[in-house]
Amino acid sequence: MKTLVTGAAGYIGSHALSTLRRAGHDVVALDNLSRGHRGAVPADVPFVECDVGDRERVTRVLGEHRIEGVVHFAAYALVSESVADPALYYRNNVVGTLGLLEAIEAARVRKLVFSSTCATYGVPATLPIQEEQPQAPINPYGASKLVCERMMQDLCRSNPELAVTALRYFNVAGAAEDGTLGEEHEPETHLIPAILLAVLGRRDKITLFGDDYPTPDGTCIRDYVHVEDVADAHVVALEKLRPGFVAYNLGIGRGDSVKEIVAAAAAVVGRPLPVEVGPRRPGDPPRLFADPTKIERELGWRARRTNLEQTIASAWRWFERHPHGYAGAAKDRA
Repeated sequence: MKTLVTGAAGYIGSHALSTLRRAGHDVVALDNLSRGHRGAVPADVPFVECDVGDRERVTRVLGEHRIEGVVHFAAYALVSESVADPALYYRNNVVGTLGLLEAIEAARVRKLVFSSTCATYGVPATLPIQEEQPQAPINPYGASKLVCERMMQDLCRSNPELAVTALRYFNVAGAAEDGTLGEEHEPETHLIPAILLAVLGRRDKITLFGDDYPTPDGTCIRDYVHVEDVADAHVVALEKLRPGFVAYNLGIGRGDSVKEIVAAAAAVVGRPLPVEVGPRRPGDPPRLFADPTKIERELGWRARRTNLEQTIASAWRWFERHPHGYAGAAKDRA
């Protein structure tokens, strides 16, 4: 399938781009590089530097490359940033996605896989979280993704040929097993890379944001799903799209606490990790983990890389090989 990948230079987008290529799809990458890295996209992949909300240009790209399906990753995804600057998230995530949806309609593309999030659920009433549970986000990031889902549902009702699958990620972690792709954000707020950056000396400390949550060890519990499993899910979803809107959880079905992550990371790097406790971050629910039964039953996808230390080890392999990130790798090649 001729597939456009938006946000292709980002963390998850770049891994999915690589996986789609291996699966035989003919891919085109689109990213405005505001937070992605050009070095994460292979040089032989057609690359369009463009904002996803630029409706006219994206429409041309879809037509010129004869795109049949779109996998949409382009979004901001920092909970704390969304709380501090909600307008940024509604402008980028919602307005940008609306522009993409209008371009898809104009170009008569009928297939879309959407990168959504478990943050649309907010604080769940029961665990594990099932897709049918109420969506009541408690931060603007989750709210912006929920608005996007609602737009897609409405478009599917108005266009019976449109097929949309939304994949609600839990905490994506790890890196490509061959060490070629990894996670790099600025600022870095995700727990595992933040820990590993501290090990490398690129951060001063490891901060636990709250240790007084109603959990066994007082720290937040999350479902950590390997990025290559997430990438695999996008291939399956794209190939099994059917008209209408459907959403699936992407997780392993259990949670690990922040303190458990720190202990596992210490085991991987072979040294104790000094940590300090800071205040809670606004917008963080105490416990989130998925019930992945629906996607297993309907699409046949199941997370295969579920060992926590192995997931952290794959991330550590990337950081050891690229201690200065994608920019450093580019300088090394030059």
